[in-house]
Amino acid sequence: MKSTVIKRSIVLDGHKTSVSLEEPFWTELKEIAHFEHMTLSKLVGGIDAMRKQSNLSSAIRLFVLEHVQKQSSSADDCTKSRTYSQTLPLNSHQQSTTE
Repeated sequence: MKSTVIKRSIVLDGHKTSVSLEEPFWTELKEIAHFEHMTLSKLVGGIDAMRKQSNLSSAIRLFVLEHVQKQSSSADDCTKSRTYSQTLPLNSHQQSTTE
């Protein structure tokens, strides 16, 4: 499966810059911006200000990856928590009230 790199212009601090990302990264980045109630330019501006990489596209990819990993970890924690609590035996008080 070939992923197409898409180049888009974004305004950062009043200057237009081009960013090249694969479509799945653009899609996820837009979803993050929407979820955070901010524009794509504002989100990318924040990534730009905090980046440690010299390449903005790489910094965006790492930001998206980290965001997705945190979401996945949170979802896994909720699932584990529900599964764990469902396997706990009922204590005697709970048993007597439910019988």
